[in-house]
Amino acid sequence: MRWADSAGRRAGAVAVALAGVAFLGACDGQKQDTGTAGVPERKPEPKAVAEARRDLSGLRIAAEGSRTGYEREKFGARWKDVDRNGCGQRNDVLARDLRQTQRKGRCDIVSGVLDDPYSGKRIDFTKTRAAEVQIDHVYPLALAWRMGASRWSGDQRERFANDLDNLLAVWGVPNRQKSDKGPGEWKPQQSYQCAYAVRYVAVADEYGLPVTRADHSALQDFLSRC
Repeated sequence: MRWADSAGRRAGAVAVALAGVAFLGACDGQKQDTGTAGVPERKPEPKAVAEARRDLSGLRIAAEGSRTGYEREKFGARWKDVDRNGCGQRNDVLARDLRQTQRKGRCDIVSGVLDDPYSGKRIDFTKTRAAEVQIDHVYPLALAWRMGASRWSGDQRERFANDLDNLLAVWGVPNRQKSDKGPGEWKPQQSYQCAYAVRYVAVADEYGLPVTRADHSALQDFLSRC
C-alpha cells in the first residue's frame, strides 16, 4: 500500500493546491478575492492525464465487499486540521475551491462563489445557507470501506477522510445524488469527467484502493474525453 510512502508527495500536492490562498493577515470580515486561482484544475495537464491512464492500468480490480460495520465515525474527526495550517479541512477546501471569498477571522469562510464542477451551476455561498455547498469525498468513504478501508487503522482512515486530494466543494444536490456511488454508477457533467477521473485515480492509487470493473470501465471512458 502506498499511503505511508506517499506522505511527502501528498503534502506537496496540498501545498500546491492551496497556493495563492493567504491565511495570514486576514481579519474579521476581510474580503479575499482569489479569482479562479484557487479552483481545482478542470482541464488537467497532459502529464497528469498520462499519469492517470498509467495508474488506472495498475489499479487492482475487485468486487465490492460488505458495508457491514461502516459508520462515518470510523473515519475519525470531521474536517480535522491534518495539514496543521491552523484551519480545519472544510474551510481549507472552501478557500481553495470558491472565489470572491470573505472570511471571519483567519479561517472561517463566510461567503463566496462556487462554480460547481459536478453540474456547472453557480452557487452563491453564505454561512446562513451552508448546506448549499457541501464537501464531497471524490472516492466516497463508504465505498472505500467496502473496497478495503475496513481493514485500515483508524489513523489511516482519518487521514483519508481529511485528505485535500480527495475533497471537493460541490453543490449539495449532485452530492446527494452521488452519495457513496463510484464512477460506474454516477458521473459529473461531461466537461468535468476528465478532471474527475484524474483525481479519482490519483486517490485510489495513493491509498492502494482497488476499483470495481464497472468503475474501471467508466474511468477509462472519462479519461478518453481528456
